[in-house]
Amino acid sequence: MEKVVRLIFILVISLFLMNCEPLVNKFDDVEDAEMYTAKNIQTPPNSLDTLTFMTWNIRFGVARIPWFGDCCGNKVIVAKSDVHENLKNIADFINEVRPDIIFMQEVDIESKRTAYIDEVQWLLDNTYFNYGCYASMWKVQFIPSDGLGRINTGNAILSRWKIEAADRIKLPLRGDQDALTEYFYLRRNLLKAKIAVPGIDDFYALDVHLSAFSTDDTKQRQLDRVIEELETLDDTNCKFVIGGDFNLIPPGSDSTDFCDEDKCVGESFHGPGDDPVHKEGSYFTEEIDWLQIVYDKYNSAVPLSDYLSDQGHYFTHTPVWEGFWNRKIDYLFTNMNWITGADSTYQDITFENSLSDHVAVSAKLEVGNGK
Repeated sequence: MEKVVRLIFILVISLFLMNCEPLVNKFDDVEDAEMYTAKNIQTPPNSLDTLTFMTWNIRFGVARIPWFGDCCGNKVIVAKSDVHENLKNIADFINEVRPDIIFMQEVDIESKRTAYIDEVQWLLDNTYFNYGCYASMWKVQFIPSDGLGRINTGNAILSRWKIEAADRIKLPLRGDQDALTEYFYLRRNLLKAKIAVPGIDDFYALDVHLSAFSTDDTKQRQLDRVIEELETLDDTNCKFVIGGDFNLIPPGSDSTDFCDEDKCVGESFHGPGDDPVHKEGSYFTEEIDWLQIVYDKYNSAVPLSDYLSDQGHYFTHTPVWEGFWNRKIDYLFTNMNWITGADSTYQDITFENSLSDHVAVSAKLEVGNGK
């Protein structure tokens, strides 16, 4: 991502090559999400004792290749056959665990880097899910830097039951960028879907992916907007589960600074004259308490006390393309009740099969209307 930002000025040239359609989609405050239906509908259960939720940043279906935008890599475009193989591995894992609703981040739908495959539709058609919705966080017609080309990537929710409505809710932009960089940069969102889950009236699933590389209070402002939406649902007696990549570590974490662990060859941090002093996306010290309010207000699939007693067991991410997990930034929260001890953080499976740079996390929710 940093390389994209450094080369962003090149994008201005493409303005003269395009037609009157905007080069970058800037999105409204709230707008309809894109809706999907699987090719073959499979009848879901109409009575439930529990619901299984999963959240997973699938890294746009490129597994753990050293991509040029992160992990010190140089790969830009991935072959169609490789993307299909990676998506098949993701689908196989999902079909084995069988969550009822899944929150996904970094899903491509029409990007040159992933052979223009609509990954939402592909996963619907190759799993048991019936319905999906999608909200873009980065939709640009053409990015000439490093041959990246067209890109459309964002959040997606897949469900066994019908998605009755879905909104893309705009989150605040980064405040630490110049105007040109901001214009072409990612536009984060909160994806909110009302789903017809049997036995739960007014149920909403929310999928979020907060800013990864901001160096100011952007994540705090984005989190405030998310909490505002959760409070509105809670105050109107709606039930919800929110999942996603919050790009924040839990309060009380032993390590808050990963600059040296994450640095690429030739990079230096924390030394005299280093500018920046900290690597973007690797320094959490000043953000360590930002998630406390969410833990206090809602139920976490992994209680904070469980995490603090065995932190490494719950780690979900590393930007080092061949490294093991070293921080937790992926979460599930609800205003209902999780089944105690029914959560899973799939570290070994995700790592050994090179499925993503994030670990899939699942948990079971009490429903209690089964027959």
